[in-house]
Amino acid sequence: MNITPLKGEITVPGDKSISHRSIMFGSLAKGTTRVTHFLEGADCLSTIDCFRSMGVSIEKNEHEVLIHGKGLHGLKAPQTILDCGNSGTTMRLLSGILAAQPFSSELTGDASIRKRPMKRIMTPLSLMGADIESRDGTGCAPLKIRGKRLQGIRYDSPVASAQVKSAVLLAGLFADGVTSVTEPYVSRNHTELMLRGFGARIASEGTTASVFPAEELFAQEISVPGDISSAAYFLTAALLIPGSSLLLKNVGVNPTRDGILRVFRNMGADITLMDQRDCSGEPAADILVRAGSLHGTEIGGAVIPALIDELPVIAVAACFAEGTTVIRDAAELKVKESNRIAVMTEGLTAMGADVEETEDGMIIHGGRPLHHAVIDSRLDHRIAMSFSVAGLICGDMPEIRGRECVRISYPEFYADLDRLMRR
Repeated sequence: MNITPLKGEITVPGDKSISHRSIMFGSLAKGTTRVTHFLEGADCLSTIDCFRSMGVSIEKNEHEVLIHGKGLHGLKAPQTILDCGNSGTTMRLLSGILAAQPFSSELTGDASIRKRPMKRIMTPLSLMGADIESRDGTGCAPLKIRGKRLQGIRYDSPVASAQVKSAVLLAGLFADGVTSVTEPYVSRNHTELMLRGFGARIASEGTTASVFPAEELFAQEISVPGDISSAAYFLTAALLIPGSSLLLKNVGVNPTRDGILRVFRNMGADITLMDQRDCSGEPAADILVRAGSLHGTEIGGAVIPALIDELPVIAVAACFAEGTTVIRDAAELKVKESNRIAVMTEGLTAMGADVEETEDGMIIHGGRPLHHAVIDSRLDHRIAMSFSVAGLICGDMPEIRGRECVRISYPEFYADLDRLMRR
């Protein structure tokens, strides 16, 4: 089968993490926050719905989102259970905010989110004085939260997780005294950057982030850069489809998120950052990708938090690289929307790859030809997109069950893929 090179340029949707936070912080700010290039994915729409349920007026059209903030103490008690859909970001960050409100609330979500671990936020929030419980006693959602006065803490997190860190820092906005979170490695820092822009007093030193109690946050103008996690699929395909030369426009290249660029360069990739700039406090650039050959590498340690969501598509790339790639220290993949270690190993093996599942990652021996297979996405958007890229590169597209789940983070993924292939 002839494989069409990827040519031209593409603008991927706005960053999911930043879009979530723009709604949350805008809702807690004084004044109207204007957001452009907001991600219209299902996860971010769940965040909008939750804050609308607490009395925040949010206007949305094809060009912008306007959040008419209520101030730090202006949220109203929701009249219904707050539905976070498939969004772990919504549930975990919102829990930090709700823990300090003068009302009770309950959070739930879809079948997937009700299996994801919430004790990792319940523990530090409880240490701050929060009254938060797993309604079923499983350590998972639904969560019942009775708002209380909180005390600042110094918390040593056992995991490098931006969601855990952010939940604690957001609770710390309302707490008495300074709140600090120390991680084993630095996780993505969008919360710290954006809160600082909204007027909060934030300090970062090494792997520790601290927040001081806030009296008020102030509305901002936010231009959301493209999501490097969404760009990763096209970046990978362009690297491995011969003759490709693709420009990915206005992509966020925050150093806490750019691990995929570092790893691919270590594998021999031809990647150039162009027109590097500031985008509402976040570093952004155009990324020029040219096809070439890749070789195996070892991926682990401090880089893992900076590419945790990209590891499935990196595993795909490793199948087409020369030699062996080892992914370790990535046990966090087991508690995402699916067990991504197991699902990627299963699917890539079905397509003919030589992949070994380990306790905290994978060992991938590259160079074996891949072929058609039936893939169960487990309704995990990153799994569905990763296997679409695998099929694109080998020229034998798999049948992906539940492929529509890409709407969670990239509703136009298949349309964009088709458009690039037809150029």
